[in-house]
Amino acid sequence: MGKRRSETMQENRLKLIAAARKAFAEKGYSAASMDELTAYVGLTRGALYHNFGDKRGLLAAVVDQIDMEMAARAKEIGARAGNDWQGLLAEGAAYIEMALDPEVQRIVLLDGPAVLGDPSQWRSQNSCLQVTKSTVERLVAQGILKPLDAEAAARLLSGAALNAALWIAASENPQSVLPKAVEAFRSMAAGLLLEPL
Repeated sequence: MGKRRSETMQENRLKLIAAARKAFAEKGYSAASMDELTAYVGLTRGALYHNFGDKRGLLAAVVDQIDMEMAARAKEIGARAGNDWQGLLAEGAAYIEMALDPEVQRIVLLDGPAVLGDPSQWRSQNSCLQVTKSTVERLVAQGILKPLDAEAAARLLSGAALNAALWIAASENPQSVLPKAVEAFRSMAAGLLLEPL
């Protein structure tokens, strides 16, 4: 029994994303060859164009996949923190710390913005924003955070974590920047508290 066309297309899409993720991590976006990439997975450039439009579209799919994995990892870390406030801090710190991962650094934090533009406009970043907004709403309702607009606070928190990660990725010495970035993020977030904890 043959596979349905949609299943084959989905398999091809996943193969291309996996191969591109490896190539972009190892060589960077500019040096990654689409001919080598498609040959590696036994597909044609036509399959790449059909699924992603072009190399930029493929990068967007790879960035989306990694960014969603980062968000899930941060959320998992936050869930183990004990309460919503500690969870919010833990999620932000975890996201910032992921900037030390070479794959995240190169693909999401360096090549992604250079090729795809402002990360705050990426679909995956907007998903993260909605999670943060929900947490902020709960914390405001619990009387832990000041009664601020939840979207505004979530955008500032998400933006701070993203910019800290971008700073680390672009730094000459990411290991030395990380503790400074996490400390500043936590201090900034504490400014949203209704009463100091």
